[in-house]
Amino acid sequence: MTEPFDILPSEEGFLGLPAAEAVDYAAAKAIVIPFGLEGSVSYGGGTAMGPAAMIEASHQVELFDEDLWREPFRDFGVVTMRERPVDGSNIKKAIDSLATLTGKALADDKFPLVFGGEHSITPGAIRPFLEQFDDLIILHFDAHADLRDGYDGEHYSHAAAIRRVLDHPSVPIVSIGIRNISAEEIPFLDANRHRITIHWGKDRENWRVEDIIAPLKDRPIYLTFDLDGFDGSVMPATGTPEPGGFFWNDAISIIKAASKAGKIVGADINELAPIEGLNAPNFLAAKLAYKILSLAFSR
Repeated sequence: MTEPFDILPSEEGFLGLPAAEAVDYAAAKAIVIPFGLEGSVSYGGGTAMGPAAMIEASHQVELFDEDLWREPFRDFGVVTMRERPVDGSNIKKAIDSLATLTGKALADDKFPLVFGGEHSITPGAIRPFLEQFDDLIILHFDAHADLRDGYDGEHYSHAAAIRRVLDHPSVPIVSIGIRNISAEEIPFLDANRHRITIHWGKDRENWRVEDIIAPLKDRPIYLTFDLDGFDGSVMPATGTPEPGGFFWNDAISIIKAASKAGKIVGADINELAPIEGLNAPNFLAAKLAYKILSLAFSR
């Protein structure tokens, strides 16, 4: 197997594993791909620093999972690509390069977990999955619908991330936690309700996990997680916060059920904009990443 990535020493990578506990690229089943794209942020900035903050915080994540009752990193083995600068001045070119990276990971039978960066990474990250899986479905956590056909003159804006994914006519999406949508997005939503299912943030108290995961049954699932889906009280470190979000147990219960209903084959976590001196949001994002991998491979 050719190693197409510059891999960090395990002590510096995701989870900060000592060499004696780590695996090499050939043995790893998962790879973390840091991709700090920041090119179309429209409110607060800082997403370029998100991947490094998540990796650093992951060194403090406890490896034993009290729900799975083991150290699940031993189930899969994970390596981390060394982060390299991402030019945010040309988003299309950037996400094309990300598609190349996730495509190489998939070709080597790895689970790619992309750390953004802004949400505009997703159409690039997901492209090789759409080519490989005919029946792929998207599980989307977010505060925003992201169904604009571009924003502020940028076709590949973070505000158009899901619209660009849905440019692929066969892929359906289940969106969770949406509580911000513009009037201009409604006609596209109405015309594509056969492909788009939204569980609105306003209805969180009435969510039924079994209803949410029903469309995912026996399908390959790509999970895209915009951290502003969380309530701002637990995730203030994001560029476009919205009140009324979900909380940790809401998200984990859905991901856990999704991992049993179908097979999570790849994921991205995006829109962390670290706040100096405030470590909790970085840690939440890092623990979420570990939990996604743990649940994906526990199936």
